[in-house]
Amino acid sequence: MTDILAHTDAGVTTLTLNRVDKKNSIHRGMYSALADGVEQAAANPAVRVVLIQGHESVFSAGNDIGDFLDQPPTTQDSPVFRFLQAIATFEKPLIAAVAGPAVGIGTTLLLHCDLVYAGDNAAFSVPFVNLGLCPEAASSLLMPQMFGYHRAAEALLLGEPFFAEAALEVGLVNRVLPPTEVNAYAQAQARKLATKPLTSLVETKRLMKKGQQAPVLAVMAEEGQSFGRMLREPAAREAFSAFMQKRKPDFSQV
Repeated sequence: MTDILAHTDAGVTTLTLNRVDKKNSIHRGMYSALADGVEQAAANPAVRVVLIQGHESVFSAGNDIGDFLDQPPTTQDSPVFRFLQAIATFEKPLIAAVAGPAVGIGTTLLLHCDLVYAGDNAAFSVPFVNLGLCPEAASSLLMPQMFGYHRAAEALLLGEPFFAEAALEVGLVNRVLPPTEVNAYAQAQARKLATKPLTSLVETKRLMKKGQQAPVLAVMAEEGQSFGRMLREPAAREAFSAFMQKRKPDFSQV
């Protein structure tokens, strides 16, 4: 079974995370497929919108830990960084439909979307500190801008989940819906956008994001360097060992 389903119809490319038995945790092949889908949509004049969605029970548990530890993303040409570059530079409307858990990159990718629709069962978390790591996807820049510093600090420093209504309040999502309705509603919004002139969509997005792309890419690169370095340090080794051994990590010595 394909872990990323890609389908284009009526000007909308839909990329579906399709690994529900593993809580849609994302491995390298999935990141490559997501990057391919976004890049192909960017180059195809018949595509006007990209929609990223999961299942009504789970959006994504974040990185597949086994795959992540087997070959960590330490260079900028790693599949995960290629995907992040693709969504950060995508000129057309980008939509996400999120239900259930959205962990790590499952939350940070939403910062690059233009519209986000969430199920009332959505649970967002950015637990990088708890893994001995640092933020990624330019979230150290974009979350304080969107949430305000103190709410971003609470999310990023504590790494605890926050839920759909809180995400709506800080502007991370546009609307909260029953989980069974999220994907269909997002698809309807995508098709509505796809009927509009592409030149107007692209120019409007460019004007709204004017001046933002360069700092986003710079911060993303800096985060990536720090992330790769911290993966090799004692805190991350302890965090991942504890995860694999199903025990609480001990950071008293790091």
